Amino acid sequence: MAERGLEPSPAAVAALPPEVRAQLAELELELSEGDITQKGYEKKRSKLLSPYSPQTQETDSAVQKELRNQTPAPSAAQTSAPSKYHRTRSGGARDERYRSDIHTEAVQAALAKHKEQKMALPMPTKRRSTFVQSPADACTPPDTSSASEDEGSLRRQAALSAALQQSLQNAESWINRSIQGSSTSSSASSTLSHGEVKGTSGSLADVFANTRIENFSAPPDVTTTTSSSSSSSSIRPANIDLPPSGIVKGMHKGSNRSSLMDTADGVPVSSRVSTKIQQLLNTLKRPKRPPLKEFFVDDSEEIVEGIPQPDPNQPKPEGRQMTPVKGEPLGVICNWPPALESALQRWGTTQAKCSCLTALDMTGKPVYTLTYGKLWSRSLKLAYTLLNKLGTKNEPVLKPGDRVALVYPNNDPVMFMVAFYGCLLAEVIPVPIEDAGGQQIGFLLGSCGIALALTSEVCLKGLPKTQNGEIVQFKGWPRLKWVVTDSKYLSKPPKDWQPHISPAGTEPAYIEYKTSKEGSVMGVTVSRLAMLSHCQALSQACNYSEGEIIVNVLDFKKDAGLWHGMFANVMNKMHTISVPYSVMKTCPLSWVQRVHAHKAKVALVKCRDLHWAMMAHRDQRDVSLSSLRMLIVTDGANPWSVSSCDAFLSLFQSHGLKPEAICPCATSAEAMTVAIRRPGVPGAPLPGRAILSMNGLSYGVIRVNTEDKNSALTVQDVGHVMPGGMMCIVKPDGPPQLCKTDEIGEICVSSRTGGMMYFGLAGVTKNTFEVIPVNSAGSPVGDVPFIRSGLLGFVGPGSLVFVVGKMDGLLMVSGRRHNADDIVATGLAVEAIKTVYRGRIAVFSVSVFYDERIVVVAEQRPDASEEDSFQWMSRVLQAIDSIHQVGVYCLALVPANTLPKTPLGGIHISQTKQLFLEGSLHPCNILMCPHTCVTNLPKPRQKQPGVGPASMMVGNLVAGKRIAQAAGRDLGQIEENDLVRKHQFLAEILQWRAQATPDHVLFMLLNAKGTTVCTASCLQLHKRAERIAAVLGDKGHLNAGDNVVLLYPPGIELIAAFYGCLYAGCIPVTVRPPHAQNLTATLPTVRMIVDVSKAACILTGQTLMRLLRSREAAAAVDVKTWPTIIDTDDLPRKRLPQLYKPPTPEMLAYLDFSVSTTGMLTGVKMSHSAVNALCRAIKLQCELYSSRQIAICLDPYCGLGFALWCLCSVYSGHQSVLIPPMELENNLFLWLATVNQYKIRDTFCSYSVMELCTKGLGNQVEVLKTRGINLSCVRTCVVVAEERPRVALQQSFSKLFKDIGLSPRAVSTTFGSRVNVAICLQGTSGPDPTTVYVDLKSLRHDRVRLVERGAPQSLLLSESGKILPGVKVVIVNPETKGPVGDSHLGEIWVNSPHTASGYYTIYDSETLQADHFNTRLSFGDAAQTLWARTGYLGFVRRTELTAATGERHDALYVVGALDETLELRGLRYHPIDIETSVSRIHRSIAECAVFTWTNLLVVVVELCGSEQEALDLVPLVTNVVLEEHYLIVGVVVVVDPGVIPINSRGEKQRMHLRDSFLADQLDPIYVAYNM
Repeated sequence: MAERGLEPSPAAVAALPPEVRAQLAELELELSEGDITQKGYEKKRSKLLSPYSPQTQETDSAVQKELRNQTPAPSAAQTSAPSKYHRTRSGGARDERYRSDIHTEAVQAALAKHKEQKMALPMPTKRRSTFVQSPADACTPPDTSSASEDEGSLRRQAALSAALQQSLQNAESWINRSIQGSSTSSSASSTLSHGEVKGTSGSLADVFANTRIENFSAPPDVTTTTSSSSSSSSIRPANIDLPPSGIVKGMHKGSNRSSLMDTADGVPVSSRVSTKIQQLLNTLKRPKRPPLKEFFVDDSEEIVEGIPQPDPNQPKPEGRQMTPVKGEPLGVICNWPPALESALQRWGTTQAKCSCLTALDMTGKPVYTLTYGKLWSRSLKLAYTLLNKLGTKNEPVLKPGDRVALVYPNNDPVMFMVAFYGCLLAEVIPVPIEDAGGQQIGFLLGSCGIALALTSEVCLKGLPKTQNGEIVQFKGWPRLKWVVTDSKYLSKPPKDWQPHISPAGTEPAYIEYKTSKEGSVMGVTVSRLAMLSHCQALSQACNYSEGEIIVNVLDFKKDAGLWHGMFANVMNKMHTISVPYSVMKTCPLSWVQRVHAHKAKVALVKCRDLHWAMMAHRDQRDVSLSSLRMLIVTDGANPWSVSSCDAFLSLFQSHGLKPEAICPCATSAEAMTVAIRRPGVPGAPLPGRAILSMNGLSYGVIRVNTEDKNSALTVQDVGHVMPGGMMCIVKPDGPPQLCKTDEIGEICVSSRTGGMMYFGLAGVTKNTFEVIPVNSAGSPVGDVPFIRSGLLGFVGPGSLVFVVGKMDGLLMVSGRRHNADDIVATGLAVEAIKTVYRGRIAVFSVSVFYDERIVVVAEQRPDASEEDSFQWMSRVLQAIDSIHQVGVYCLALVPANTLPKTPLGGIHISQTKQLFLEGSLHPCNILMCPHTCVTNLPKPRQKQPGVGPASMMVGNLVAGKRIAQAAGRDLGQIEENDLVRKHQFLAEILQWRAQATPDHVLFMLLNAKGTTVCTASCLQLHKRAERIAAVLGDKGHLNAGDNVVLLYPPGIELIAAFYGCLYAGCIPVTVRPPHAQNLTATLPTVRMIVDVSKAACILTGQTLMRLLRSREAAAAVDVKTWPTIIDTDDLPRKRLPQLYKPPTPEMLAYLDFSVSTTGMLTGVKMSHSAVNALCRAIKLQCELYSSRQIAICLDPYCGLGFALWCLCSVYSGHQSVLIPPMELENNLFLWLATVNQYKIRDTFCSYSVMELCTKGLGNQVEVLKTRGINLSCVRTCVVVAEERPRVALQQSFSKLFKDIGLSPRAVSTTFGSRVNVAICLQGTSGPDPTTVYVDLKSLRHDRVRLVERGAPQSLLLSESGKILPGVKVVIVNPETKGPVGDSHLGEIWVNSPHTASGYYTIYDSETLQADHFNTRLSFGDAAQTLWARTGYLGFVRRTELTAATGERHDALYVVGALDETLELRGLRYHPIDIETSVSRIHRSIAECAVFTWTNLLVVVVELCGSEQEALDLVPLVTNVVLEEHYLIVGVVVVVDPGVIPINSRGEKQRMHLRDSFLADQLDPIYVAYNM
């Protein structure tokens, strides 16, 4: 690639002669089809262009060099504007908290690289009604202009396909690309193509309008464009056969349909989807893939390249092994109390008047101050009450050591403090929790065995109550007794009662809850000794002294807020002023004002509070922070803390804030305070920063960033190890091996001040609280146990501790580590303010296809337009790719205030992830980028050089495999009555029956009520047929051999007309009548069959005759040119002088026209001998004779349905009860009630009938019982089908109606195809249908591998009934035409006396005829049998069962139609398998269909839920297809129910759907283009 020099410029391409351009386009097409290798393409192309190309210019080597070092950065860019500093606050949500100037600059710089280029990501299409959020004008207007994008882009994309394949491995591949456009760096990992920006085109629509490519640069259009007549209507009822009005062929020569329709260039320019589709084609010419090996050796267990090979150039740690770092020793203080409670007792009794805690009201004014005396006396009262006043003396409710829940709101620190110390004095263990309600908290309470909850009167009043005033039992919570701790309810202890205060030991003091990454809540138990030692360490580190005032903005129930504001203050007789979250929301400056008013020495804050204060600081000019000696920033471990601290300092230094007062610290629930920066000496230099390489960090290595300042992370230290503590860094996964000095790992702390265990979780406790580090050899280092802190970091120069992230926020993608917080910071640095809320972004990873994938979810502002959002999303993707070199799998925006929140306003990550995975997040915008992220797909299969059929055969014989063939009973050996010998023609048999049994009723037709509307005895039918034959001669002036179209609703009239034609020597063609409500869609098909069959006249009834000539019909087709239309409603009583008798049985009897699922209209010719043989085979298989009755609920227009409805009764003499399927829509019970009423033993139906009954009567089984319907009489219930048996539907049908007597053995299926309408039919005798499980992965490789039930990736297949008498089947390799072995997959070929005699088409293609009807095996068939190709893949397997003949039974399994299969990544997929996976993922998917469009997989799902669920389906569909089928979905289309066209046999017509999609006629709810 690298030596190809420059691409010709668009102008140069335009200047090329037309024939060269045409050749280029053809090459392009060959490449996209895979008919030519990349190398061959390059060679031919350069040869074509060589006469026209100018001398290659020297490329600037510096540019090349820069590009080589650069990591891929996606290139969908818009001009980036510098970040505005928005001061307007929105509703007080933690808005600006993540703002980072350093980061913003880096992101802006990264984005600026793409500044010159233009977006070519197609924006998703959304129906306007769907989301109220988006203003109406945000929808893309129809495109008007065309072609200003450089025409080279398509070519460039194709030329780049190799680069895309090699993506990250090969840096050379960038160079080419850089030379072409103005871009200096463009990424192979991104799928965005680009041109130049046109001025400042504000709306994306303009950009899109400019990306349509001129026709000559696109591949030539080989789409069969459907004329508007057949597919313009988007209202399509199910079950209509719709061929495109253009394809009339027997069958495709090739089995791969995707070559027929490649790009839809024939679509109108104004259509939205189509133009987008066009862009998508340019954008995603080739999905990125790992490089291909020379030959693809396919293992039967396909190995997924789950873990990409590590990059040999990745940075590795080089330092020596670290040694644990010690903090300074804990000072020995003579008057240090023996327990925290002792300190309270001391101050409460000696310094009773001193202030301990001040609470604020909602406006931020002090409302109540608790003194040490009050705290002591009220805690005593509570302790006494808890121990003595609950329950009776003999049965106290609480014993020392019991756990008690503390439920207090965040604005009531006073009540909480009293309750906490009251519990300590009573020696019960307090468990502070958030406001009531969370299910996970309930698990914690349950696991701690809590039966009692303390709360305040106000809080209790606010809790939800039941009708009788009891507090609601929260979901997942144990039953609790609620105790109110307000003073008036407490008893004063007697004078002689004293609490028992022992010196602090290892007994538990309290339990602090923490939420794990998965969302479960665990309780960290802290001992009394740890609580005391931690206070001592904090007091020493912070140099606390008596009487100091501390302002606390944190949650006082846990973490640093509890340790400093509730423990250390009591230990040191300090005064805490507690500023609750609710006050901060209304008055963000309140904490600064408190510091100013009280001259506070210490403040406890988070970065969020620094931001809020900065935003509001204009309101208050005259505050002073000069009293602060410590501003403790407790989330100093976050990536944005540096810039928060810097910005705050620069703003408030003028208000007296000292630079050395800022003290970041790092904490965790398990290890408590891990490290804290000590207050500095005025004038001393501030500690340095670490500027680390993001790339190094992702490999867990510390590298000072030199190359690119954009991908750097600046971190500040969090001070030194705590006094009396020891710290080491261990590898985050695997055994706790000590890290090297330049390696990032999990920080572990050893001291008396950490937690002791997770309450009740012994296993997890051991791995967290009792860690003994090991060296590289695996032997323990020392015997001191350490506690894992859950923080990632390293110890830098001067023993300073640096934290770079949390274990909970760790995203492991392809062996590299990324920190969720860093990704949030990058996303927010992309001018987010207009589109999303700052504090409401969730980043997590989901496991899809053997790797973690990054998902970003943000809340969108209500006023953001579709385009702003889309633009923001695409830029975030770029920024993350550029800075972190990692792809984002899914970026979703949800409406404002819909993400689950934690009580203090943060986003609940694990719940958000849960909603995302279960499809109930309801995004309003979504962008999936699986093409860029998923790089571990198995290599595409390349076809091996062909092995000859002979070698295959020999191989099979050597392996001891029998050739895969099977046959029904031999017709020759079966004796039958004289009927057959006497009569060769069906017409003769009818005449014979009319004489022999004139009154025997052959047909009964039922209506929706189940009453018989019409019957026909042998004589009546014969007489009726005679009259019709007479009319044909008189009115129609027809000659023998003319074709006659029969246009009737299902019924007896149709049968009479059929025999009338036979009597007159005409050839009947049965056609489904048009649908009066939907003529535009259904009439063209009728017209087409009339034209193709060259019909001389149409027989029909009056109603249809009027319809054919109506004004509505004229709108759909040309009604003036219909052939003669004869109305058969009232016929003259006239008969023919003599009935026609064909000269030979090989003469044509009738034509059978049908539309295949791929939209092909095919007519086959059935001779009289074939008709006879067909009826005879069915008669023998089903044991049909005159005294039998069968019920038929099928469409009578083609295939086996027609034969059963019109032919079999006349041949065998049995009675047929006819139930038109459309009557079922008015009465679901009709079919089953009829079977019960006439006690029918054999009934035939279609899949659509079976599905209608399963879905419609699923919950009505009891009603069926009460109506007395019993199906135990049924011996066979046969589904007539031309597809793989739908096992799941058959099983649910059997299970459902088992209760009303249906035998599970009764349900079976038939198999037929166009060349032979009945190959298999279960029949009455012979073994039950067998089932097998096959491996889906092997099927894709055209192999059959049988597996056990429950095996992963297995597919259940059922035998398609027994092979009919006289039918022989062989399985053949469709390419070599040689036979294959038993249990091998191949095309099913059939030989039988009732095979059709050929296609009936306009252009009688002899070769096609020979290929499909009279084919010989290329090898191994001495008899040179003539076979017909069914066009279906399947296999034959010899079973253990015995057939009627006494031999072992050979079962035929049908896998699917060859022309339906999708060829993707060199593998063969059956659409139904992908559709089955998709249908399972969400309750709101009604139906699903897939097709390919170029090499993209398009999935269309019908949404039966609310429209807000539409976007939930996009990631779910993408995930399931990737996981189960190893395919990346290109486009997901969400449509209304009923949009997917389904024909009368219940088969989806995917090609029609594809045509409608390309012509933009689906009116989709949402179209998502996966990048």
